[in-house]
Amino acid sequence: MVIGEVVKPHGIRGEFSVANHADSPRLYAPGRRIGIRAPGKRERFVEVLSCRPHQGRLLLTVAGVADRDAADALRGMEIVVRSEDLPELGDDEVYLHEIVGFGVVLLDGSKVGVLEGFLDVPGQDLWVIRSPEGKEILLPATEETVPEIDTEARRIVIDPPPGLLDL
Repeated sequence: MVIGEVVKPHGIRGEFSVANHADSPRLYAPGRRIGIRAPGKRERFVEVLSCRPHQGRLLLTVAGVADRDAADALRGMEIVVRSEDLPELGDDEVYLHEIVGFGVVLLDGSKVGVLEGFLDVPGQDLWVIRSPEGKEILLPATEETVPEIDTEARRIVIDPPPGLLDL
């Protein structure tokens, strides 16, 4: 499962900046193993040596990446973990990757489209919904705009802000 992307190198000792998508900082804890891969390719697992927050992102150092050039070679790579390494969820929680492909409907049940993915935007979660006509809808996901996720029915109920679906 993708939990982040390498943004750029930081400094000269192999540290790099990561856009993090995970709520659990323990996934990046020193001693943990994370996968690094080009999108769509096979990952190679490396040990995390250090992790620290920096300007809304994380700065990581991992085994085998010792200088700026090695860190720069990771630019654009995905950070992944195995599903079994993810933390346990509460009864009313889901992993976002598990709901991609779910149908999206309004409170009255009218069809909006299908959840395609997510965008990493500072300060909010943006969900990408594809309408039956092929239109891309970007929904700022909050408890108010996403009142229900029914995993058994593979359905997400949304209450978008006024005018959002007209854009």
